Amino acid sequence: MKILCIDVGNSFTHFGIVEGETALSSQTISTYKIKNLENTEAKFFENSSPSTNFDGISFCSVVPEVTSSLLKYLKDFYNNVDCFQLTCRNCPGININYPKPEEIGQDRLANAIAAQFLFGVPSIVVDLGTAVTFDIVSKNGYEGGIIAPGLEVMTKYLHEQTALLPELNPDDLVISTGIGKSTIEAMNLGCVVGFSGMIQALIDCVLNEMKLVQKDEPTVVATGGSVGALPQQWVNDIKFYPDLTLVGLAESFIRTYA
Repeated sequence: MKILCIDVGNSFTHFGIVEGETALSSQTISTYKIKNLENTEAKFFENSSPSTNFDGISFCSVVPEVTSSLLKYLKDFYNNVDCFQLTCRNCPGININYPKPEEIGQDRLANAIAAQFLFGVPSIVVDLGTAVTFDIVSKNGYEGGIIAPGLEVMTKYLHEQTALLPELNPDDLVISTGIGKSTIEAMNLGCVVGFSGMIQALIDCVLNEMKLVQKDEPTVVATGGSVGALPQQWVNDIKFYPDLTLVGLAESFIRTYA
């Protein structure tokens, strides 16, 4: 079964055709374009994707004002295809152990389902997007997580809140020394080393907490646009899965309609 999966994020929207455990094609565009879909005459997702054949649509959104535009668009152009929106009220196959489930981002629920589906439990999902989110899945279901600033937030904040520091491109952060000899080098060090150090500290915090309640070692799964900023030596300890959210959306659809 091929599912068109759409993950609407704050800055970017990730979408692609998913079959099984694999995203056959995936692309990322500005969420602003999704917000203005109702002004688009062509079938945007078909024209943007190499594969136009799919059996259903599954999406999540953390931008409410965009959700309504997307729903209208999907209804207008794909009214003969089943369309599923993942929310805390229809999260198939996973229990939610959280006092206020409506506060959980829909993308985080998709990540939790994907981790459960691909790696089993317990799992820790680290999504390195505009915000860094940690989501913990145990045999009892979705347990909660952590929210921290992402790499893009760090680089923009330094520029926006100071008079002289330049804006850095998160994709161009390179370090070759432990002591910066220029403003750019110093900022790169602060962002790259500080970012990876924050991630490690948060992973350690979660692992220590989980040891108190269960014996099994959790699988740590990383996804999101800033995965490349993590140290190479982490490769053996962390599973990297760039299309994790899309796979979770597809599995949610299958669990609902199968």
